[in-house]
Amino acid sequence: MGMIDPRIAKALVVARSGLQRYPRQIAESIVSATTAVPRVSPQINFDHFQTGRIAAAWVGHATVLFRIGGYTILTDPVFSNRIGMRLGGVTVGIKRLLPPAVDVEHLPKIDIVLLSHAHFDHLDKPSLRRLAQGPARGATVVTADRTRTLIPDGFGEVVQLGWGREIRLANAGRGGVGAGDGLRIEALQPRHWGARAGVDRYRRYNAYVLEHGRDRVLFAGDTAFTDAFDGLRPVDLSVFGIGAYEGWDGAHATPEQVWKMFTKSSGGESAGGLLLPMHHSTFDMGEKHVDEPMQRLLIAAGEQSGRIICREQGDVWTDRARPGAAN
Repeated sequence: MGMIDPRIAKALVVARSGLQRYPRQIAESIVSATTAVPRVSPQINFDHFQTGRIAAAWVGHATVLFRIGGYTILTDPVFSNRIGMRLGGVTVGIKRLLPPAVDVEHLPKIDIVLLSHAHFDHLDKPSLRRLAQGPARGATVVTADRTRTLIPDGFGEVVQLGWGREIRLANAGRGGVGAGDGLRIEALQPRHWGARAGVDRYRRYNAYVLEHGRDRVLFAGDTAFTDAFDGLRPVDLSVFGIGAYEGWDGAHATPEQVWKMFTKSSGGESAGGLLLPMHHSTFDMGEKHVDEPMQRLLIAAGEQSGRIICREQGDVWTDRARPGAAN
């Protein structure tokens, strides 16, 4: 017998990964449609978060709260108990393993909502509606090309950024999008895909570099192993997803691959950049053990594991925590 075509073999692995999770999760969606998110998670200390030039807090999955250039930025906000399609008033999809580290109602005022792509675990309409009616009302939304129609009303300007394009926002408190020396946001092309319903393959998917003065943050969104970040000037803080690689390594990097991409984007192994790992431990992404992605990342980092921050939901980091940081 001949060898199985690698493309067929990969498709079988992906199918097996999906069959191990989705039928059970769909059935549970219908049975427990009214289950609310339990309010048992730690609250983020926003007094600490407001200090320093750069700050970050991991809320859960790909939802990260940033401070840079005086702006408060929320990435891929998902606060729902389940994510997926709405059918007959029921969200059919996978359930959270852990509640978010903070409720929408307890967030500070959000200036920018940063969306990487249209997948349900990154662009959650119920969460966006709650934000638009609350702490992110009037906020600027930066999103990938061909995703504007998915954004609910209530926000301010919605900016679609194509790969290689950028916007510049005036310094916080001095106006909105336009020319200026304030916050710069550039869209990069990761290795992923952007369809929401399977047939809308025209939607794009972004990673972002945020820059204010000498401070630089990379939000990689979802990506497989890629050289897309190799040419960047050194980044102070990189945010990479480390989960959902089981059967999906063509779309999501393994923890070992993330460490390689991070060390390049941060200026090398001897540089001082830090890594905030996301996209793990929040939903069932296919790993055999929920803590497997983090364990593998720590092993890959070895003696440099101290560069990995916000390892638990609710953890807060600011640049004042760096050795030698100015007061």
